[in-house]
Amino acid sequence: MKKFVIVLIVALGLFSCQKSVKIAYIDVEEIMKEYKGTKDTEEAMKVKSDKLKLELDSLISNWQNKAKAYQDNAPKMSAKARAEREQSLMQEQQQINQRQQTIQQQVQQEGQESLEALSNEISDFVKSYAKEKGYNFVLGTSGTSGTVIYGDEASDVTDEVLIQLNKSYKSK
Repeated sequence: MKKFVIVLIVALGLFSCQKSVKIAYIDVEEIMKEYKGTKDTEEAMKVKSDKLKLELDSLISNWQNKAKAYQDNAPKMSAKARAEREQSLMQEQQQINQRQQTIQQQVQQEGQESLEALSNEISDFVKSYAKEKGYNFVLGTSGTSGTVIYGDEASDVTDEVLIQLNKSYKSK
């Protein structure tokens, strides 16, 4: 009996020394989709992309008008003038193609940078949220795939994080 009491005291001592681990998870895909910062960033990127598309459309339209004018006047032009005009139109078309590639690369790079900035912003927020709520771990999952195969609904803090994240975004 004495040994049992000692074992019980030792066991209780060991269990009381252990720190409880608090774990939650978030649906990263939902956070990214519903975060107001994401929506605003997407809208800003769309406006910029549309502006660049208008610029490109203007260049193409201008070139097409020049090409049409050339076709209309080509029979009246000397061989040398036609060759010079064709060379000029080809160079302009190459410049337009280069501008189009530059715009596509610029939009892609800015989109990537914006996504990275949003990811960092959300990650920083989740870190402070976890510390504030006393979580040791906040796991991320994404839709039907991800790192959390199963999680108790009570451990899903996606909605709470999203609400607070959007509140903090409004105050910026």
